[in-house]
Amino acid sequence: MTNTIHTVKIKNMLQIIEVNSKKIRIDDSLLKGKRHLTQDEIKILKQNRNRFTGDLWENFYVSEKEFDPSFIQDSSFDGFVIIGNLKNINLKFHDLELHAGIFNSYLKNTVLSDDIAIQNVNYLENYRIGSNSILFNIQEMCCTSHSKFGNGFIKENEPESNRIQIAVRNENEGRSVLPFESMLTTDAYIWSNFRDDKILLERFKELTENLNNPRETTFGTVGENTVIKNTTVIKDAKIGCNAYIKGAFKLKNITVLSSQEESSQIGEGVEMVNGIMGYGSRVFYQAVAVRFVIGKNCQLKYGARLLNSILGDNSTVSCCELLNNLIFPFHEQHHNSSFLIASMISGQSNIASGATIGSNHNSRSPDGEIIAGRGFWPGLCSDFKHNSRFASFVLVAKGSYQAELDILYPFSLVAPDKKSEKINIIPAWWYLYDMFAISRNNYKFQSRDKRKIKIQHIETNPLAPDTIQEVLSAIKRIINLTKEQFFSDKKKDSETAQKSDEELYQEAKDFLHKNEKFDFILHDDICQKKFGAQICKPVKAYKMYRKIVKFYVATILLRTKEFLKKPGTIQTLFNQILKYPLYTKWHNAGGQVIPEEKLTELFSLIKSKKINSWTEVHAFYDECENNYLLWQARYSLWLLEKLYSRKISDFTKEIIDDFVNDTQIVANDMYKSSLDSRRKDFTDYYRMMTYRNTDEMLNVLGKLENNDFLITLEKDTKEFIKNLKETFYEEQSNSILRQ
Repeated sequence: MTNTIHTVKIKNMLQIIEVNSKKIRIDDSLLKGKRHLTQDEIKILKQNRNRFTGDLWENFYVSEKEFDPSFIQDSSFDGFVIIGNLKNINLKFHDLELHAGIFNSYLKNTVLSDDIAIQNVNYLENYRIGSNSILFNIQEMCCTSHSKFGNGFIKENEPESNRIQIAVRNENEGRSVLPFESMLTTDAYIWSNFRDDKILLERFKELTENLNNPRETTFGTVGENTVIKNTTVIKDAKIGCNAYIKGAFKLKNITVLSSQEESSQIGEGVEMVNGIMGYGSRVFYQAVAVRFVIGKNCQLKYGARLLNSILGDNSTVSCCELLNNLIFPFHEQHHNSSFLIASMISGQSNIASGATIGSNHNSRSPDGEIIAGRGFWPGLCSDFKHNSRFASFVLVAKGSYQAELDILYPFSLVAPDKKSEKINIIPAWWYLYDMFAISRNNYKFQSRDKRKIKIQHIETNPLAPDTIQEVLSAIKRIINLTKEQFFSDKKKDSETAQKSDEELYQEAKDFLHKNEKFDFILHDDICQKKFGAQICKPVKAYKMYRKIVKFYVATILLRTKEFLKKPGTIQTLFNQILKYPLYTKWHNAGGQVIPEEKLTELFSLIKSKKINSWTEVHAFYDECENNYLLWQARYSLWLLEKLYSRKISDFTKEIIDDFVNDTQIVANDMYKSSLDSRRKDFTDYYRMMTYRNTDEMLNVLGKLENNDFLITLEKDTKEFIKNLKETFYEEQSNSILRQ
C-alpha cells in the first residue's frame, strides 16, 4: 500500500507530518536551514539506486549550505528524512574509516546533523543523529512512541504496569525506586530507606514524574562524535556524544550518558535493558544489565550480571552476579563466582571470589536483607544468612556463617571459632594489626576517582562522622560487656549489689583504662544469632578506639583552622566552632555523609512542596557538603567533651597534653606500622623465596624507599604533627587553659 503523506504547519512551531493517519510532530527548528530536493538531486539519488516509499521525495529535506547527493547510495527512505551538511570528507575512528554519507541503509523518520557516515544499517527509524557520528553494520535501530529511555515515568494514558522500577535491597520490591537520568546513590538511599513515610514516597514519585513530558513525541538520540558499529539491536535508546558502541547484542530502553570529557563505551555481546548508564562508564564482554542505574566511571564486564540494582560511581563489577542491590560508590567485585543479592553495600567494598551473599529466603519469603557499612570485605568463599548487618570496615574471614550476624564493631576482623559455633571478633583490628591497608584507604580511593565532573559527593576517609559514631557505640558496648562480665554479679557481695548501673559502668570504664595488659575475652550474644560471639582483645580495642577518635578530632580541627584562616589561640578557634550547629547523628546517604537532622529538614521541604525537583534536592546535598567540614568541627568538640567527660571550657593543660600525645602516637603509628608492614615484603623469608636474588626482587617489587604512598604518608605525618603542636602549644594558647 502506498503511504499518504502531507505536511502542515501549526502555531506552536511544530511541523506535523501525517503518515497513514499517524501524526508525527517535528520541532520547527529541525527544518531551519533546510530545503527540499531539486529535481536534479532526486535524479542523482535514483541513479544511485536509492528509493523513497511512495516516491514522496518532498519529505526529504537537506541542508541549504552544502549537500552532495552522490554520497547517498543503495539506500531506502520512508516517512521523512532531514539531512544536514553532506560533503566529500572521511570520518575515522581508530581503524574504522568511512566516507560521510548514507550507504546500503534504510532510514525512516530520521534527522541527521552534519557530516554523518551511515553504512550497512538495515533499519533506522525515529532517531536524531548528531554531527560527525558513525553508524556501521547495525541490524536494527529504532525508537517507539512509548520509549522512556530507562526512566521510571510513564507516558500519557499508559498503564502503571509499564513503569520501570528497580527493586533495590529487597526481592519483594518493598524498597523499589524509580530510576531517572540524574539519579544519585544518595537519592536511591533516601527513597529506599525511609519507607514508613508514605507522603514522602509519593513526593519522590512526583519529582520523578516532573522530569517527563508525557505528550512529547519521542525521538531516539545519538550525540555528536559517537561511533556505533557491529551491533545487533538498539531500541528506545538515548546515547550521548562521544560514546563508542561496538559489537553490542541488545540495547533497549536505556540512556547512555556520555560527553567529550567523560565518554562512555559499550562492547562485545553486551545486553542492557531498562536503565541508565553514567558518564565515563564502560560495559564490555557479554555483560548483562537489566533494570539498573550505573554511576559515573564504572566498569561492568566479563559476563557480569547486574539486575534490579543501582551501582555507585567508581565501581568495578565483573565475573559475578548482582541482584536487587543498592551499592554505594567505590565497590569492587571482579572475581569469578561471587554472588550478591538483596543488600545495601555502603561502598569502598570488595567482594572476594566465591563469596555468596544470597541465601535470603530462610524457607519463607524472599524478603531478607543485608546491610554493610563502608569498607565491607567478605573473604574467599564466605557466605552469610539474611538478615545480617555489618559495621564499617569489617573484614570477614573465609567461612560459612550459618546464623544471622550483627557485627557492631567497626574496623574489626570476624572469623569462625574452630572449637565452637561462636564467631571471634577482634574490634579495631585494622588499626591494631594492618595500619598500612587502612591508612592507604583514603589515598587509594581518591586516586581511583576519574570523574571529571563530580556530582555525587563521596566520603572516602575511613575516619568520618558515620564511622566515628559506630566507634562510640563500640566503645560503649565494650564497657557494658565488661561491666556485665566483671562487675554486675550482685550475688558476689553486698557492696556490688548496692551500686547503680552508672557506678558499675564507670568502674568497668576505669578497669579498661587501668588494665592495658590484661587480656581476656568478652561474650556478645547479639553479634550472632543463637551462638553468640567472642570479643577478643577488648582492652586493646577500647584503647585504640579512643585514640582514633582523638586522631579524627585533631584532623578535623586542623582542617577547620586552615579553612577559616583566622589565626589566634586554640580557645579562639574553639569559640568560633561552637557557633555552628551540633549534629551527633549521621547517615552515610549513598556515599555522602549527612546529619540526620538535615535529612529530616530535606524531607520536610519536599513534603511541603518547597522543593519540587530533583535538581533542588541535589542543590540541598551541595549545601550540606559545603557545610560538612564546619559541622564536623562542631561534632569534634562534642566528641572531646564525651571522651574527657567535661565541657570544652573546663579543659586543662593536662587534658590537652593527653589529647595531643595520643594523637601524635596514632599519627606516628600509622606511618611506622605502614612502613613495617610493607617492609615485611622485602625481608620475610617466604616472600623472598620466589626470587633468585635481591636484584630480581627489587626489579619486581620496586624499592621500599620509592613507594609513592609511603613517601606521601611520611610527608603528611610530619606536617600533621607540626601543625598539631603549633595549634595546641602556642604560647598564647596555653595561657587560657586552666593549670
